[in-house]
Amino acid sequence: MNTHYSPELRTTELGGGVVKRATTLADGRDLIYYDDPGTALGPERSVDARTLGPRPDTASMRLDVLTGDWITVAANRQNRVMMPGADADPLAPQTPGNPSEVPSNYDVAVFENRSPAFGPALTEATGGAPAASNRPRGLDDLDALGLGRTRTAVGRCEVVCFSPDHSGSFGTQSVTRARTVIEALADRTAALSQLPGIQQVFPFENRGEAIGVTLPHPHGQIYAYPYVTPRTARTLESIDRTAPDLFQRILDHEQASERVVLRGEHWTAFVPFAARWPLEVHLMPHRHVPDLAETTAAERDELAPLYLTLLRGVDAMYDTPTPYIAAWHQAPVNIGRDTARLHLQLTSPRRGADKLKFLAGSEAAMWAWAAEVTPEQGAERLREAIARTEAVTQ
Repeated sequence: MNTHYSPELRTTELGGGVVKRATTLADGRDLIYYDDPGTALGPERSVDARTLGPRPDTASMRLDVLTGDWITVAANRQNRVMMPGADADPLAPQTPGNPSEVPSNYDVAVFENRSPAFGPALTEATGGAPAASNRPRGLDDLDALGLGRTRTAVGRCEVVCFSPDHSGSFGTQSVTRARTVIEALADRTAALSQLPGIQQVFPFENRGEAIGVTLPHPHGQIYAYPYVTPRTARTLESIDRTAPDLFQRILDHEQASERVVLRGEHWTAFVPFAARWPLEVHLMPHRHVPDLAETTAAERDELAPLYLTLLRGVDAMYDTPTPYIAAWHQAPVNIGRDTARLHLQLTSPRRGADKLKFLAGSEAAMWAWAAEVTPEQGAERLREAIARTEAVTQ
């Protein structure tokens, strides 16, 4: 490992006592360290001394004219690393025997994905990112239907390492570390929203091999899309058909129900009225907030322990860890910011200790769902699991 230090390290103090240290990897990709408050790490970071080949060309998108969805074709993602051992973990700090993606020890680290579905090209040249040919020309261009339409898949995909440890998840972190991750997600949401051509920013965590996870290292990802995602577009349509305060109405409706799982001063977790998955829970702020970047320090401070309590309750439901997708739905960058509210949607296909829900004919082909667990039963089971974890810690 190279022990020289990068002169390009750019340091910024963020909220919650978190310190941000930004630099680049050997091939020019962004790398940002987020240090815990009171970290034992020093202020310097090692240079990435690897010799790396050129970055892959930016993928393309093809329009499905029947649905209006844009499908990214990213062949560079075929050769991703699959479940490596600790001695070959690409998200661990570099060692002489493991030339990983992160040169130094760290608390939290964020870097551009080496095999992205979107980017590195943007609609305009910015920093080290080139301008795309055949770039999207705004939302009206992307909404237009037509046979054979293609565009370059501009955008950004980033990896968020929650810890230098080889195994774990967000739920295995300390409250302090969880708060650092939340600060990092908020900071990256703000930064990615400013990139040319970005229409929506999506932080998420995939957990468990049943979900398709290829690395056991505790990490999440952030996608910055060149379009408004289909799920969010449907949400905006529902808001247009009902009322601008639809999310507040949903929150009021759920808070008055038996589906509430956790409630704090700033956040409520509930199983939604029409939950699709055997395990599904939403976590929503009590005031209108479009994305994580717009949350207050008090909201982030409460979110860290509340989110950990929720995740540990999910794991307490069975004797083995539960696979899940933790999806942070955020308002688009340029539309719907006064109506689409930030919220977490945590879903799991696990419907029993040794049973998974698979999306077969009706759900996969026709998007017509059938739920096997009532939302009220799901909420009761999750409340009981959370109570067990709290009893153990008291």
